[in-house]
Amino acid sequence: MNEILKELNRRFDHAALKADIDEKGIIKLCEEARQFDFFAVAVNPVWVKIAFQQLQGTDTKVVSTAGFPLGANRTDIKTAEAAKAVGDGASEIDMVANIGWIKSGEFSKVTQEISEIRKSIPFNVFLKVIIEASLLSLQEQINSTKSVINGGAQFVKTGTGFSGDVTVKQVGTLFKAANGQIEVKASGGIRTLGQCRKLLEAGASRLGSSSTIQIMHELQQVKTA
Repeated sequence: MNEILKELNRRFDHAALKADIDEKGIIKLCEEARQFDFFAVAVNPVWVKIAFQQLQGTDTKVVSTAGFPLGANRTDIKTAEAAKAVGDGASEIDMVANIGWIKSGEFSKVTQEISEIRKSIPFNVFLKVIIEASLLSLQEQINSTKSVINGGAQFVKTGTGFSGDVTVKQVGTLFKAANGQIEVKASGGIRTLGQCRKLLEAGASRLGSSSTIQIMHELQQVKTA
């Protein structure tokens, strides 16, 4: 087995972020996270309290969102979302940057918004910034990553999964632009073990997926082959 796939479970944010997820689905998500000892579950803000309760006593964290999935909320709304999610038990926040500002070249505004959200949550809560790389040019991806660094976040994240699938090229671009100052989370259409391997080799340190169980079963088959 490829060395990079060791402890793959601890790379995963096990996600349930679609609009039709219900409470039973969140409870199942947390049960699966306990079973496989995933690093985190990723849920929308309304489900944070339930996920936190379900995962107490485990090593699995709760990730919540701000400005998800479009990024077009006002900054004060994103800030309130992030702060309230942390109050409900979230250990990390995945915020969506203002994609319109990125496309307009308004990177000072992008940086300022990230900085305001970073200041609204405790220092030990990681902030990951989603830039929707599939909608951006190469230079926009690079400039966005610099804004994430300058705004004080810990991760740049490729996408929400709602605007296109992640590519190895995107991860490589963000990893190079990050220059070791922040980490890269890959997300969007990750469905196979082979994809995980390629994305990790390209520089991702975390993976977001709703196909996590399928991938873990594939990994188990590889281990027993």
